[in-house]
Amino acid sequence: MLLLAAANETALIAHLTEALPAEQAEERSPLVGSSAVVRRRLLLTLLFLGAVGLHRTWDLRGYTSDGLALLTGRRQAYGYRYTEAFLSQVAHGEDTERLTDALAQWTMHLWYPPEGACESKRVLTCYVDGHRKPVHSDMLIPRGLIGRLGTILGCRALVLLHDEHGHPLLATTHRGDQHLIVGLPSIVARYEHNQEHIQVKRIIVDREGMATEFLASLHAEGRTVVTILRTNQYQDLSSFSNVGTFVPLSTDTRGQITREVAAARIHLPRPDHPGEQLCLQVALIRDLRRFVVAQSDPEDADQPRRWDADRERTDPRW
Repeated sequence: MLLLAAANETALIAHLTEALPAEQAEERSPLVGSSAVVRRRLLLTLLFLGAVGLHRTWDLRGYTSDGLALLTGRRQAYGYRYTEAFLSQVAHGEDTERLTDALAQWTMHLWYPPEGACESKRVLTCYVDGHRKPVHSDMLIPRGLIGRLGTILGCRALVLLHDEHGHPLLATTHRGDQHLIVGLPSIVARYEHNQEHIQVKRIIVDREGMATEFLASLHAEGRTVVTILRTNQYQDLSSFSNVGTFVPLSTDTRGQITREVAAARIHLPRPDHPGEQLCLQVALIRDLRRFVVAQSDPEDADQPRRWDADRERTDPRW
């Protein structure tokens, strides 16, 4: 296991080092265009900050230990100003795009090694999620809702791509006000562009991806999307068609059924195509542990069909 981890680490460093520019441009300072040894040591400094308990380059101002120097192959670790200048220079050029593509290629070889001369495309099921990271800056930057804090702050939006086993495949950074339905197609297209023998066939995303035109465009590309309906897209069982029979989904420790599931369909209007509808397959899941107020006359024809209309109301709380 140690040999495997070392080999993977060496491959990652090699991929990232090769992504850095080999020659110095006229407008650049000597940092990025330095020798391959210097670029590699600077890159190792950034990669191993967390290994020695540092969280950002600013922490190098008070760092006096030998651990980082040992990991980077130097007698003394690089200081804050030199490392920050290298990081800033990489961030201001096109090197960030090459580093991102190099990371995508490395994760592909890590989790899905090549299968010889097989030319058929490997079909993947992927999870896509968005995350907003607060950024404190003196400059005005795009703002967004930080879910953990519940406040609007200046931030950067991260789009994360994982496979069905939870392996990270790619992460990209965008404006803080970018919606996930914009970031999802771009990260999928970017990953497939870097991996010629990969096709993301099935995409699982949270309710941010529940936009009709967005789903229709992915369906036109031959992809399958699994997401969650928003509460303002349906009212009760009458909002669905072809509702099947509810069957047990899960039970508690005493064997009592706690959740049931039934297959159904729902037709959603397409705002950009008046008169057209998008038909979606739906799994209706109801939690039998939650009680709702029962109508005085459940057989009243004027009442809408409730989600629990097929159940006997022996309990007054139903």
